[in-house]
Amino acid sequence: MADELIDIVDENNNPLGIQKMKFEAFEKGLWHRASHIWIYNPKGEMLLQLRAKSKLVNPDKWDVSVGGHIGAGGEPLTTAVREAGEELGLQVDPKDLEFIKIVKVEDDKNKVRDNEFLYVYLLKFDGNIKILKLQEEEVQKVGFFKLNELEEDLQSKPEKYGHDRSYLLEMIAEVRKRISKR
Repeated sequence: MADELIDIVDENNNPLGIQKMKFEAFEKGLWHRASHIWIYNPKGEMLLQLRAKSKLVNPDKWDVSVGGHIGAGGEPLTTAVREAGEELGLQVDPKDLEFIKIVKVEDDKNKVRDNEFLYVYLLKFDGNIKILKLQEEEVQKVGFFKLNELEEDLQSKPEKYGHDRSYLLEMIAEVRKRISKR
């Protein structure tokens, strides 16, 4: 796992003025921040990534389109744009990202305690996923999933997915809102 220095916050997302290595935050369950981008297309499909088998958190599971921890002194939007480039080779204009909300997540189902505040963005992408250049150490593959089929699969096989079902269903609902506005 690539380790990096991250800012530590309290359980209400207030900065504590403390920086720790990400692995130490995981070991101790310290609160920190991350950025997520949920990518969807005009056909009403959501892009998910199959995380690398070597990942410490949610290995070999389908998960958010793009995600990454916010480095020390970093900003959520800048992190989201950087991670899209690193993980998918996708150059994103910050103005194309729609900020949705901050989600508080307590995750101890992996080998670590990943307590974080997720800065969640949506991105409409009308391109072909074959142009994406996946970062091998992070992502095995990506795919677009029809929302109805994804919801059904979440109900019958939740263990295939990285985050809890309620968060994924909430993001599906957000994408559905945007598709219906067309």
